[in-house]
Amino acid sequence: MSVIKIDTTDKHIINLAAIVGGPRSILYNKADLLAYDCDGFTIHKHLPKAVVFPRNTEEVSKLVKYCSDHGLPFLARGAGTGLSGGAIPVNGEVIISMVRMKKLISVDLENRRAVVEPGFVNLKLTNSISDRGYYYAPDPSSQYCCTIGGNVAENAGGAHCLKYGVTTNHILGLEVVLPNGEIIEIGRNGVLDEPGYDLLGLLTGSEGTLGIVTKITVRILKNPEGKQTVLAYFDKVEDGSQAVSDIISAGIVPAALEMMDKTAIEAVEAAAFPVGHPKDIEAVLLIEVDGIAAGIEEQINEILEVCRKNKVREVRAAKDEAERGRWWANRKTGFGAMGAISPDYLVQDGVIPRSRLPEVLKKIAQISEESGLRIANIFHAGDGNLHPLVLFDARKPGEIEKALEAGSLCLKACADVGGTITGEHGVGIEKREEMRFVFKEEEILAQTKIREVFNPNNLLNAGKLFPTPGRCVEIKKEINAK
Repeated sequence: MSVIKIDTTDKHIINLAAIVGGPRSILYNKADLLAYDCDGFTIHKHLPKAVVFPRNTEEVSKLVKYCSDHGLPFLARGAGTGLSGGAIPVNGEVIISMVRMKKLISVDLENRRAVVEPGFVNLKLTNSISDRGYYYAPDPSSQYCCTIGGNVAENAGGAHCLKYGVTTNHILGLEVVLPNGEIIEIGRNGVLDEPGYDLLGLLTGSEGTLGIVTKITVRILKNPEGKQTVLAYFDKVEDGSQAVSDIISAGIVPAALEMMDKTAIEAVEAAAFPVGHPKDIEAVLLIEVDGIAAGIEEQINEILEVCRKNKVREVRAAKDEAERGRWWANRKTGFGAMGAISPDYLVQDGVIPRSRLPEVLKKIAQISEESGLRIANIFHAGDGNLHPLVLFDARKPGEIEKALEAGSLCLKACADVGGTITGEHGVGIEKREEMRFVFKEEEILAQTKIREVFNPNNLLNAGKLFPTPGRCVEIKKEINAK
């Protein structure tokens, strides 16, 4: 067998390769690095210094310690499906790819928990335990390829987070490599309510700026006895929005309450999983209930009645599991379906009070008209998590800038009604400046001080999550330094 040698004089590349077992576990040539210059946020692209593929926690620790000791910026990367640029190497980082750490370490059905490595794919966990009557609840649209480590970094949600919560509600323990290479464990044996500060909550959703997760203990759930899905068509988005509010007001807590507007419907019907939605419909609502089998039919009948009271054009329950599966495939591919009607698109991720949905959608329509760009809307209507998708053509001069401005204005519209700028996609580099829509400078400074405790040299995923500090913040830092 021929011996592969590293063709470089860069001592860091040589030393990093030695940590992970040699040349087969590192990429450093430009042609190989192009695949890592962005994540799902493709508007900005930057090449990393190298990409290394550790096999275990010890190798991650050694890589981190080497980078820390030599002043090399670095970041962790999962499947690269993030939508806010959190895994983009804006500082020429060494990317520590977690894709080889993809084991399902253990399953404990008695205590309803499982232990996985960060590179383990989200949907694969449910597929691994479904035959024993269990599943993993967080279900982002990219669950067929996104990794649980990445879900922890972004605190990912999904269609069923209305009832079951987001990733943080399902994390029981973490093994973490700190930015100096130290390995720590948070949440001993998956015990809940451990005394002291909620470090699990702090790490989950920190977007890879406080440490690198190398092992995750998650909560798994028993499959519900019954499950049923309803599809409803509305001639006005306002009527669909009111139906959402009335369903919640009736005391029903659906597992999912999803809505798509006319432009989004056009896209999903032109893509891989069309289901025959009417072309002239303004909104489609997908409602799912689950739980004890004996109560499902009563909830479905109540939902049907609520929809009828809100001028629904057509409403029906899925006749079988196959139809239910087609409806969900149509919805789950909503983001990617935009490629069927537009060369490029920018996904936004705002959260608003449910009652303000019609008002915000009118503002988004105004932003669309003024920018000259179409905006589709897909949203987790039950918890007010809105995803405006700004459609544009990057080949046309100025359209990228228009799309970014339109996306920022959509987030401003969410913040202005008491909402916020992200529900599940994270801030990354995309929404750093928009953090000022919801936080004062002093509040941003307080959060950066937390980061400095974990990541004092700011070598781990620098330039993410927080905006460039204002002058008043810089003055306060100078005063504190004195």
